[in-house]
Amino acid sequence: MTTPHLTKALATFASELKIGDIPEEVLSRTEDLLVDWFGSAIAGKGSRAVEAITQFAQNMGGFNASNPGSAEILIHRTTSSPFLATVANAAASHVAEQDDVHNGSVFHPGTIVFPAALATAQAIGASGKDLLVAAVAGYEVGIRIGEFLGRSHYKIFHTTGTAGTLAAAATVGHLLKLNPSQMLHAFGSAGTQSAGLWEFLRDAADSKQPHTAHAASTGLMSVYLAQSGFTGAEHILEGKQGLAAGMLSDADPSKLIDRLGTRWTIAETSFKYHASCRHTHPAADALLQVMLKQNLKPSDIAKVETLVHQGAIDVLGPVTDPTTVHQSKFSMGTVLAIVAHYQFAGLQEFDQHFHDQDICSFRDRITMILDPEVDSAYPQSWIGKVKVYLNNGEVLEGRVDEPKGDPGNTLSRTEITDKAMRLAAFSGGASPSEMSAAIERLWNIRNQSKIGRLLP
Repeated sequence: MTTPHLTKALATFASELKIGDIPEEVLSRTEDLLVDWFGSAIAGKGSRAVEAITQFAQNMGGFNASNPGSAEILIHRTTSSPFLATVANAAASHVAEQDDVHNGSVFHPGTIVFPAALATAQAIGASGKDLLVAAVAGYEVGIRIGEFLGRSHYKIFHTTGTAGTLAAAATVGHLLKLNPSQMLHAFGSAGTQSAGLWEFLRDAADSKQPHTAHAASTGLMSVYLAQSGFTGAEHILEGKQGLAAGMLSDADPSKLIDRLGTRWTIAETSFKYHASCRHTHPAADALLQVMLKQNLKPSDIAKVETLVHQGAIDVLGPVTDPTTVHQSKFSMGTVLAIVAHYQFAGLQEFDQHFHDQDICSFRDRITMILDPEVDSAYPQSWIGKVKVYLNNGEVLEGRVDEPKGDPGNTLSRTEITDKAMRLAAFSGGASPSEMSAAIERLWNIRNQSKIGRLLP
């Protein structure tokens, strides 16, 4: 019996996908995710790490006034090459911690796929429909690779940085009309450059932004190289010295082609409601449920136990005393403290209050405990369970099976638009009128024969 060539199957799918293959509800969800991503990208303006990467991209561009490039660097209102615009926009997309996430793969596809898609589409004059189909290809490839890489990979590696290289390659490869053989070579080049480690969390370092910038731009570079005849490893995922062999111990090859073409993983992708690591959201929503139901104040609560999956402990555990706003978004205690005090953990709440005395006091009363039920359901389901111990001795329990933003508890288009407007207002990345006009263009992207600039 011949062993299926799984990397080739994914590459062929990404190459040959057509708009007629994609159900209407999936295309509609892709538009939702596009608008949601745009808000996160604009929110990156002013971030020190993002501004540093963007300035680097602009300095490396080598363009002049007569040849500025046609791909938009969103936060600086300039244009550059598709490669450098992708670097800048992918970095900007991930810093606010408001970008989308797919639960089963623990992968943030939008922050990789859409920067590469927009820059390439603007550079080659692609249509809105072309961009949407390419984005679907990128999501489907990246999510399946994230599921294939699994939990042992995620314990050490940031899956968005690793699977992201191939998601971007699938996206850009589809836009540049690579044939299946070329796409396979692009996957090989992208996969051999996959990278991204969690160690930065211990030092409040800026590494999360290079993860997305590198993944998205590396995927793009791999496609342009493949288009010119550059070859890559043909079994980069499942080969004896491929990604699975080098980066994990529990690979599940069946995940790569699970109902490929009929199961649309992009429709399973969640939106982020709170501006923090997604691992904090289930417990935050469960705590908020208890507090609202019982009309509790933070001062009523002696301590909170969060019953979590191992992935939450691995990622959030190192952050006990956050020293920066970004690091505080990876602190379970800080997130729950902000939710307890403000009923919402948004950008403004983190920026103004993450190190307040009452927030820190509440933070230090939060613990994480591994829960067998929650852990066994993860990563397909992210259950939130808390035990809330009151000062009067009473113990209350809260549970949320689908945190706000999950497919079964999703955001409406009005909520997505409002979220994007809030993000732009916080960063000053676009005025209300500019943002409204850009969002309107994105909601109607299927009618655009050629993708132009989103901001003046």
